[in-house]
This record gives sequence, structure tokens and C-alpha cells, in this order.
Amino acid sequence: MGTFNESSEYHVVYEHHPCTHERVDQEKKEPIELIPDVQPKIIMSMLDPKGPNVPPGIVRVGDQVTLEAQCGDHDISKWCVEWPEGVSYAQDSKAHANMVVRHPGRQRLDVTFLFPYLPDFEPSKGGHVLDAATPPPAKLFVGVEYHADETPRLRIHGDINTRLDRTVTEFTSDVAFWTGIQNCTNALSFDTYQSFMSYLFDGENTQPAASGFEQHRFPAKRDTYRGLLTRRALPFTDTDAYRILKAATEAFVMVNCGVLRHDPAFDRGCDDSWLERRGIPVPGTSLLPIYKDHYMQRVNGISALPYLAIIRSKLPDVRLRSFPNSPGADMYDEENYAIMQQKLRDPCLLELLWSYWHEEGMTTQTVKAVERRFQNVRSVETPDPLANLEMDPLRPLATLMFGHCQDEQHRLTVVVRNYEYDHQYGLRLQGKAVQDIRPADSRSKFIEAFHNLLRLCAAFYRQDDDTTVKADAFPVLNALKEVHLILSQASSNGFGDLPSTARIEMLMEQWLLARPEFREYLPTRIMVAYPEAWMDRVDAMKKLQGWTDTSVLHFHNLGVFGEQILLSIRWGAWSPIFEPVQAFNWARFWRPQIQGYTHAYRAATGVDLTAEPGDAKLDAMMPSVLLQKRLALQERAA
Repeated sequence: MGTFNESSEYHVVYEHHPCTHERVDQEKKEPIELIPDVQPKIIMSMLDPKGPNVPPGIVRVGDQVTLEAQCGDHDISKWCVEWPEGVSYAQDSKAHANMVVRHPGRQRLDVTFLFPYLPDFEPSKGGHVLDAATPPPAKLFVGVEYHADETPRLRIHGDINTRLDRTVTEFTSDVAFWTGIQNCTNALSFDTYQSFMSYLFDGENTQPAASGFEQHRFPAKRDTYRGLLTRRALPFTDTDAYRILKAATEAFVMVNCGVLRHDPAFDRGCDDSWLERRGIPVPGTSLLPIYKDHYMQRVNGISALPYLAIIRSKLPDVRLRSFPNSPGADMYDEENYAIMQQKLRDPCLLELLWSYWHEEGMTTQTVKAVERRFQNVRSVETPDPLANLEMDPLRPLATLMFGHCQDEQHRLTVVVRNYEYDHQYGLRLQGKAVQDIRPADSRSKFIEAFHNLLRLCAAFYRQDDDTTVKADAFPVLNALKEVHLILSQASSNGFGDLPSTARIEMLMEQWLLARPEFREYLPTRIMVAYPEAWMDRVDAMKKLQGWTDTSVLHFHNLGVFGEQILLSIRWGAWSPIFEPVQAFNWARFWRPQIQGYTHAYRAATGVDLTAEPGDAKLDAMMPSVLLQKRLALQERAA
């Protein structure tokens, strides 16, 4: 509103948005009103109501509210809003804002509306000449009042728990290879072997229930057995039963000792469950395509294990063969000297350490003692513990026993095995038959390096179980590299099939001992729950002969667990690895086997590989020496 004191022509204009109508009057002292059509308004609404019990319009401390500024029907681009402190602008509009109610009681919120100068006001329309600078916007202050109630206190019932999780790792493709190793070695167990023998001898229509890939391998083993049976012969009469046993055992080992042989050794359900229990991420697909497409490496046009791919790259001039040489072919002839593709892609996963520990457990010695008595040969021990045992319970096995006795000249001798134990692992048997051993190449550092790895794994598990500590896998990785280097140095032995030959012979011995006739022949303890049927026969013989009173079960666990651990180290490409994630996964994946091995080693030798601090001298001592010391203590105590 304005008043004019002199009579003249006046143009009265409101120069800011929104536009108003211009008033002209020539009379003197007449009031003039210019009323902008603004209609400012602030609308408050609940962003997240606290529930149906909160009446509309009631605001409580902690509530989130939305604020909307309205200015009639005017375009928002012609005006803007200044919100007070504590109010945040919404991202989608200048006229919207969000606010959290902080204080109780009656509150007032002051909002400033800003109306810009109208740029289309020009002197040609009767206005006056403006300065070059744009005038500041017009301001309109609008207040909104509201009342905020106190937030009601809520009573919390029940327990409030906090949890610390173990260190998270990531999946690596070598987990698929370790799974294949575990499945293959489990498929070579005595129970699976006994099921296969029953499948052959009791009728092929009674195929036993087996899980996963093993169910589909029975026909492959049957066909392999039939092929071997025509090529295996013995120069003795009436030994067909033993010849069948020998061919069937060889077929069983041939089919089951590789990951990709016949039906691949993967079972997604069991494999995923194992990874979940170990705290290793489970992939979204089966491990078989991961093993074939991601773990295996291409070298010279073929797939090979990463470790063997490195070896193959060192021999680019050596040819590859798809099939073995014909019988009698000269391997040193240029046409016959080549590398088998199957050996690069799917080597036989067997370790001689399995045979070593079963021999230390007196499995072979038990069969030897029974064979001497079967042939009416008195033991050098006086008196002979078996002299007064009648052989009549073994009469149904006479043909098998006779064939086994006569075939001794075609089996590995204890001296040959002992030399190979020393060549592979620096381990030696103790006894009269192997006293004067003179090895040319011995792995003297293996025992120390392997036991150091087991000690580092024990320390790693203590860290891994402590959820306040991030476990360090670098020491485990360095120890794996050391053991892998030692094992690879022994991979050029003269007879590469010696582990499979020793396995075949010892499986046959276990099968003979597991026959019901031996239960009647030897004074076994029926109420002891041995996991495999042949074990109580060995412990009964050890009791009769006065050998070590440590159960063969511990030696069996040393053989089974030790084989799986060493296979994952021998055939893994550990040398070029510098990131600890693979060693981290390796330690977690093989934790049951590693802890089972250390427990069985303490039970057999008395040396605890998990104790801190460790005794380096005891760790590097041969197990056979420790076993002899324990046997001497046992004899003195008796």
C-alpha cells in the first residue's frame, strides 16, 4: 500500500514474482493496494508412521516427517524455499524436504519463501530505469507449528546375542582337484573293495548300494576284470581262485585310482556339504566343470594338471602317445619313447605312504605268519605262538592260501618296498630282513619338513578358530612349497607303478584276513567295533606274537590320511603360488585328515605334533625308531 502526496500520473508496479496488475491514478493522496496472489503453505506429513495406534497428526520424537512448500498454483521454477537448519532437501524437488523430530514439546518451523525479480519489467511499459545489478529476491516468512510427543519406551524381552564369524575366504579352482583326490581315495577303501568282490563272486545281480559316481563304476570294474582275467596266468595248478582274486583286485585299483577315469569322481551333494562344513564358499555349479575348464591347463594342445603342465613345458621335444606301447616294445626306441597323455591328464592317485603305515601296523607280517604255519614252517620264535593252533578253520581258504604262498616270487619283497619308502619319504622299516640297507638316493629332509607343516597347520587352526584373529596362512604356504619340492625330487623312480602294485598286494591280504574263516582261526575280540573286518585279525596276531600293542586302527588312519594329504601336495602346482588364499583353503579343506593324522601319530609313536613348543629332534626322528623304543618300553613293563 502506498500514498501519493502530489497530483500527477503515477505507475505503481510490484516488481517481483508473482505478477500483479499495474495501478494508475492521477488523483492526489489516494491509497493504492497491490496484493500478490501468493497463498504460501507448509504441509507436514508422516514419512514412516509408527503403527496403527498413532493417531494422524501426532508426531513423536524420532519420527521422520516430510515437508512440502506450496505457493498456490504458481510454477515452482518462479520461486524457491529456504529451509531452516536441521531440515534436508529432498533430491527430487526444491519444494520438498525431510526432517527427523529431535525434541519434544511445542515446536515452530520457520520457512522462507524467495520470489525472484521479474526480468520482463521494462521502462517501455511505463517503468523507471533500473540499475545494472539485479535486485535481491523478495522474502516471505511462513511459520508452521506442531507438537511432538515423547517416544514411548519399549521393553525388550529375550536374550541379545552378538556373534563373531570366522575369517571369510574365497573359492579357488584347486578345491575341485582336492575334492577329486578325496573321493578317489575314499573309493579305494576296503569297504568299497569288499563290496566289489561280493558283486563279482556273489552274483552281479546283487550290486551293492553305493553313492554317486561309485555306483556307476561297478560295471567298468567288471569289464576291466574280465579283460585282465584273460591276460593273467599262474604256472601252478588248481589256483584259479587266487588268479581271479588277483585280477579282480587289479581291476578295482585301475578303475578307482584316477579322478576322471570312467565316471568322474564327483558327487555334488556330498561335495557341497563338505565345503560348507569346512567354511569354504560353495560354487553355484558342480565341481566337475570347474575342474575341467578352470583348474586343468592347456599345454601343447592337451589338458594337464597345472603341475604336470609345467613339467610338460620343459619337454617340448618329446612326443605324446594316446595309448601305451605294445608288449615287448623298446621304450628307448625313437618311435616308442613318448609321454602318455593319460598320465598328464589323470595320473594314478596313490601314495606309497599308505603301504608303509599298514606295514608298520603289522598287516603284511600277520599274513606272513599265517602262511608259514599253513606250510608247516615253525617260526624262529621259541615257542611258536601258532604251533598249537589247528589250521582246520582255514580249510575253505586252502586254494587261495596255496596260490598266495606260491605266488610270493611274483610279489614285491619287503626289501624292495623298504628301499622305495626311503627313496620317496626317507622312511625305513626296522627288522632283521632290512638291516643292511644302502640307499643311493634318500629323502632325508622329508620327515622334518612334513612334521613342520603339520605343526604350522595346528597353529593355523588355533588362529582360525579364534574369531578375534585373522589367521595367517603364509607359513603354511611356505611349508607346502618345501614339502612339494621334496616329494617332486622322488618322482623319477625306476618303477612308477610300485605304489599301485603294493596297494593291490596289501588289499588282497586284507581281503583274506577279513574272511570269516580267520575269525574262527584267530582269537579276535568280537566286541571291539573295528571299522573294517580285517583289523581285529591283525590285532589278535599282534597279541599272540607279542608285537606292539598299539591298535592297527591308528596305523590305518595314518596311511589313509597321510595319503590324501601328500597327494594334494605332490600333484599341486605350489611352486609358482605367492598368494596365501590357496594355502588357507588347503588347510581348511584337509583339516579332518590333518588332525586325524596328528592324533594317530601320537597314539602310535607317542610324539605330539601339535604341542607347543615342539621338539625338533623328535619331529625329525624316523617313526620306526620311535616304534621300537615304545616296544622296548612295553616289553620292560610286561
